[in-house]
Amino acid sequence: MPAGAVLLIEDETILRLFPPLRACWALRGEQAVVPITGQNAKRVLFGVIDPRTGHRILMRAHSMRQEAFQAFLRLLRQRYPGRSIWLVLDEASCHTAKASRQLATKLDITLIWLPKQCSELNSMDHLWRELKGKIAANRQFADIDHAALHAEKWVLGLTKPQALCKAGVLSKNFWLKVFCQ
Repeated sequence: MPAGAVLLIEDETILRLFPPLRACWALRGEQAVVPITGQNAKRVLFGVIDPRTGHRILMRAHSMRQEAFQAFLRLLRQRYPGRSIWLVLDEASCHTAKASRQLATKLDITLIWLPKQCSELNSMDHLWRELKGKIAANRQFADIDHAALHAEKWVLGLTKPQALCKAGVLSKNFWLKVFCQ
């Protein structure tokens, strides 16, 4: 990586108004009740984490289409002006779209593709999993934007060391450890 470049790990997650149902406590012999509205709206959170510092950037969108991903690329460029950005990400169709790849090149963002079916290598994926288990599971918010705001506050409210720990970056086996030193 060039001197002064920033390494970011990117992923997105879909938040749904229907909560993910997980194991929970209930009185013996009684079914746990999880009230839901019957509507299943969704929002997408795009996010990156800097594995060196724990800094995170999030963007909320209505879909995971290439236009939303391109808006996220522009946001990253605004947040890191004058610096080369190396972005580690999976091969989701919004990422690999020709227009997305062209925009990344224009914005001096180098896309580094993760191997297929290796979500365990994606640090943001670990944060999303923790988020859904702690914040979204077994509860329904009043509306999807309230749920997304709550999710954003949780991710951004973590201290940098907490975020790095939950993202797996502090593990002795972290696969990008050499780049983070």
